[in-house]
Amino acid sequence: MKAEITTILGIDLAWGTRMPDAVARIDYSETAPDSPQFRGDVYTSGDNELLAHLEQQAGADRILLAIDAPTRCLNESGSRPVDRECNQHFRKFEAGCHPVNRKLCARPLQLAEKLEAANYDLTWQLDQSPRTVVEVYPHPAMVRWFGLEKTIKYKRGPIAQKRLEFQRYQQHFRAYLKSTWPEMELTEALETVLQATWSKRSEDLLDAYFCALIGLWHVAFGGTRSQVLGDWQGGHMVVPEKVGAE
Repeated sequence: MKAEITTILGIDLAWGTRMPDAVARIDYSETAPDSPQFRGDVYTSGDNELLAHLEQQAGADRILLAIDAPTRCLNESGSRPVDRECNQHFRKFEAGCHPVNRKLCARPLQLAEKLEAANYDLTWQLDQSPRTVVEVYPHPAMVRWFGLEKTIKYKRGPIAQKRLEFQRYQQHFRAYLKSTWPEMELTEALETVLQATWSKRSEDLLDAYFCALIGLWHVAFGGTRSQVLGDWQGGHMVVPEKVGAE
């Protein structure tokens, strides 16, 4: 009997059109002996190229997109309820959200509409559709999985600081994989990212891999070990529980 494959794509989405998007892939099956496995990464530019790449995965039995960007937003200004809820949980770890509103996040919301037109469901509920989109935010997941007191500062500051903090990120990433997903073999593409000196490209790609891991966690445990912030109408966010949590 053929194993049913879920293709999980982690997407570090640019909020504008000038910067590319990073996409990383994991394939998962409950019954395949070598599952889960990394399947590589790509850089895409703009909605059309990203959607074309997604369509290349159409042969998968199921597809889950784990996107680091807002997919629903009703408010024209200020912040969404889900962002305020995230701040309540994670501000003390410096892992709160930036304000999300329709003026600031036009491109992600436009992409979300295109995904719905392509028969993706914007929901954390895995049994509703073979094509699912969940919104994720890496920093809270890092706080929980890596046991951090504060977030890793690899996105801002002097280049020298970014390089040091990115090394911390890479080290934590490796340790997390070894302890939680020891069956996953590092591909050449991922190994390249894990050995790279900080650059915007390597940062985006590693974030995409991390988003894919959040998606994998959600799929592998059937959503039972994910905390869902927000709601369907105003925007949701999937945050994994701590490793080893009961």
